[in-house]
Amino acid sequence: MQSDDLYRLLIALGIGAIIGAEREYRSKSAGLRTMIMVSLSSCLFTILSLKIGIDSPDRIAANILTGLGFVGAGVIFKDENRISGITTATTIWMTAALGMAAGAGYELLSLFATFIVLIVLIFLIYVQERIEARSHARTYRIICPYQHKTLDQYEDLFRTYDMKVVRSVQHKTENRISGRWILIGSAENHKKLTAYLLNDSNIQELSF
Repeated sequence: MQSDDLYRLLIALGIGAIIGAEREYRSKSAGLRTMIMVSLSSCLFTILSLKIGIDSPDRIAANILTGLGFVGAGVIFKDENRISGITTATTIWMTAALGMAAGAGYELLSLFATFIVLIVLIFLIYVQERIEARSHARTYRIICPYQHKTLDQYEDLFRTYDMKVVRSVQHKTENRISGRWILIGSAENHKKLTAYLLNDSNIQELSF
């Protein structure tokens, strides 16, 4: 019985190492050691839950999900234009599930699920990049001197570059007017648009 538990821990170690190596290669915040610890701890908690939770064997294992909520939240960051770290947070969640499966004795299931996770993380990223190349959202912020008119002419400009305006906000101060837009378009059209805006002499400040 003890040897079976050690075998399951070794499988959890391997699962965490494989997924962690992929995350480490992509320089993510949760890398090799983090994924190994998540997988190992989930496996060990599950083993202990089955051994000491005689009346309610799922009691300890259920609290793994609660603890992972705090870990996952710590790797999600929001900057001005986008939210990052969601994939890493869900990968932590999935790695814990794989460790729990190994700890519960479903070794083959955990290994097959690890294979699926690797397909998602390694191969589907190329599909994602192709989709983003065709349809990518970006936030633009333009500040110009106020000349008793709005910045609606820029929305017409965006459309000439085949950009879809998802959201627009304009704000006027005493002598300046600023606009913020969320635009969706191809990566190539974003590149052409930013090149044009960078050469626009009327723009005092530009962020994208």
